Amino acid sequence: MATRGEPEILAARLPAGLDSPLPFWAWGRRSAFRYIATIDEINVRTNTTKAKLKAGETVFGCFVRYPDASLVEVLGYQGWDFIIFDGEHGTLEPRDCENMVRAAELRDVTPIVRVTTNLPPVILRLMDSGAQGLHVPWVNSGAEAEAAVGAVKYYPRGIRGLAGIRAADYAQAIPFSEYVQQANRETLVVIHIETAEAVERLPEIVAVDDVDVIFIGPTDLSHSLGVPGQPQHPTVQAAMQRIVEVVADSKAALGIMVGSAQSAQQWHELGARYIAIGLESILSPAAREYLRTVRQ
Repeated sequence: MATRGEPEILAARLPAGLDSPLPFWAWGRRSAFRYIATIDEINVRTNTTKAKLKAGETVFGCFVRYPDASLVEVLGYQGWDFIIFDGEHGTLEPRDCENMVRAAELRDVTPIVRVTTNLPPVILRLMDSGAQGLHVPWVNSGAEAEAAVGAVKYYPRGIRGLAGIRAADYAQAIPFSEYVQQANRETLVVIHIETAEAVERLPEIVAVDDVDVIFIGPTDLSHSLGVPGQPQHPTVQAAMQRIVEVVADSKAALGIMVGSAQSAQQWHELGARYIAIGLESILSPAAREYLRTVRQ
């Protein structure tokens, strides 16, 4: 044991064949170094949301469009399966997402990002932050779905660029060859269906390997079908029923954006197992009810 004021090195279990501690250190109290991990203790995190979906379970998540890691950490205490950092309809930048991913990891919540567009350079920077899944909007064909998967996955499945980034533990933990295999296995690909063309071409989209979730965007879909903001319109309802039927005959899980607990329950009965709600849809009703009650 080190004396007061001296660096303290904690003993650690080492992988077979190594006879000295590896340089994974963090500052401790009184400026003492403390050993925090060994190479056999660091691996790509298990994607619990993907594992639950594979097991036939239903998962629940929340969209967050505000660049605040503390907010993500607080939400992590509520029991969400996943949190989606909304880079399409928010102001999030890759640096914001990196810190939000860290916060989600602290609370064992799956960090997922929605990108602005289906382009490899855009997807790369967000996946490099450590996100375990990707929401890809405006996918209208099998070719576009394949492009999205390819941007998320490394060789041999995809074309994602490989470097010693945060998602790979800065190349300090395991060989790239192992990291690539683990990352390809754990990453979740969520494809948005939100146009009339996407509904028509859905059979070719669900046929793409490694598309994990087909996600209905009711508002954009209503816009595409000529009835903006009217997801209850018969035309939109018919399109969504078509999506339900096609996905039911595929390997993908059905996902949906809901606005209330009642809607979530209804969609679960229709077969949805990946259910997301916007933070505002939870916060606003709760705040209104609180103010209504206290002002009576």
